[in-house]
Amino acid sequence: MADRAFLDWPFFEPAHRTLGEELDAWCSENIQAHHGGDVDAECRALVRKLGDGGWLRYCVPAAYGGALEGLDVRSLALIRETLARHSGLADFVFAMQGLGSGTITLFGTETQKQAYLPAVSRGEKIAAFALTEPASGSDVASMEMTAVEDGDGYTLNGAKTYISNGGIADYYVLFARTGEAPGARGVSTFIVDAGVAGLDASERIEVIAPHPLATLRFYDVRLDANALLGERGRGFAQAMATLDIFRTTVGAAALGFARRALDEATERALTRRLGDGVLADNAVTQASLAEMVLDIDTSALLIYRAGWLRDVKQVRNTREAALAKLHATDSAQHVIDKAVQLFGGMGVTVGVAVEALYREVRALRIYEGASEVQRVVIAREHLKAFRP
Repeated sequence: MADRAFLDWPFFEPAHRTLGEELDAWCSENIQAHHGGDVDAECRALVRKLGDGGWLRYCVPAAYGGALEGLDVRSLALIRETLARHSGLADFVFAMQGLGSGTITLFGTETQKQAYLPAVSRGEKIAAFALTEPASGSDVASMEMTAVEDGDGYTLNGAKTYISNGGIADYYVLFARTGEAPGARGVSTFIVDAGVAGLDASERIEVIAPHPLATLRFYDVRLDANALLGERGRGFAQAMATLDIFRTTVGAAALGFARRALDEATERALTRRLGDGVLADNAVTQASLAEMVLDIDTSALLIYRAGWLRDVKQVRNTREAALAKLHATDSAQHVIDKAVQLFGGMGVTVGVAVEALYREVRALRIYEGASEVQRVVIAREHLKAFRP
């Protein structure tokens, strides 16, 4: 049983404690770990299940069917941590409903919000966030996809890749170059429904922890003017504002994986015979468990501090979110590796929990800002305080 004592930390309010306990109990009854099969069908089913359970309501504001007045980073992080501890695929589903609707919440018109957000909260529309391109991953400002103004609308041409929910999404929040200025200042955001003519999402990508992933290709895709999301030429800033909210929750997902690994490792250490005792009697094992506990508590402090700063202090938390994501994802990798080592040969056997965690956690150090990018962000924010 994962440690829940952290819910008593001052970063949380009573509603957060209730949320954490209720979701954990719900997951124990309703969520099973993914063990292969039709991942598309499983994701669709999880969207419906999370919608029916009311958990997707935390992805949108109350005015559009949400659970809270606005997006609450601590709630989002708690949900992702808890889901990840039970199922990496359930965490993925929840995360994409949030990320794929977050830009609409922040910058959409009333018409756009009404058209998409209630359906997202109910699990009736599957959301996606299309930013990465074949020639520009972390260097978002170098994107090549174009949206050319054409009469009373826009024509899209280009490609996006490594798009989560690609192929099963009902719509994509998509970023394309509209050319107001070079680099980041010439990007705009659009809402693209999946059934639009000229969109090809058939090229699927298989990764070590299976989930729906695709390359999207756009061939003269025609959009109405009302597909523009927010102010033209502000797409880069809109993408970064959205990621600022959800970057902290990536760290929370990593924390959930790490907590599950510690639970598995602890049970293994207490039950695996070693000579006249068990693994837990061994000083080397104890040192490994202690390092895992330290990494987990440190990550949790960074994650929920970042959420508290945004939710309560209502300040931009770019530095703190980067610290949380970097530490939580890197340290979760170490925690899970130690768990695998404690299991020995079983640790790399398909079907064993720590083997699945080993595959699940790796992508978190890459998506929504690679670890290297987070180090740049942290250093930049740190140096601001010392430069005139």
